[in-house]
Amino acid sequence: MLPQILRRIHPAAGFLGFLTILTFWTSTVAVEALGSHQAILAVKTGILWGMIVLIPSLAVAGATGFKLAGPISKGPVAAKKRRMPFIAANGILILIPCAVALQRLAAAGDFGAIFYAVQAVELIAGATNIALMGLNIRDGFRMTRGRLAARVAA
Repeated sequence: MLPQILRRIHPAAGFLGFLTILTFWTSTVAVEALGSHQAILAVKTGILWGMIVLIPSLAVAGATGFKLAGPISKGPVAAKKRRMPFIAANGILILIPCAVALQRLAAAGDFGAIFYAVQAVELIAGATNIALMGLNIRDGFRMTRGRLAARVAA
């Protein structure tokens, strides 16, 4: 019973985390291209509030993924296991500090070189996490395809 529940929770939490990061990234690009400083501040503040959704969803996805994977260390499971520490470190060491710094700079009206340098780092790190999480989603679909085909056939 527990593995069935985890098989439902894991992809939902992972996809929610992926969509949240994708929303942060696209909102940032859009507001930088088209928005005012006030709009940039609103997006940067919204991203900080969005951490309330992002952090738990990624923690749940990671915990349930490791529980579901067990000791398997080959194939798509191994690839997902190798990516996860990098995704987590990228988020904790780069993306969260950048989000906090950018919101503070925007709140102070400081849209100078430091703001845009940090913004560039955040966009690169965010794009990296989107790509890595996309690969994890792809591998998750590949791993469940066989189970889904067996259920349909039965």
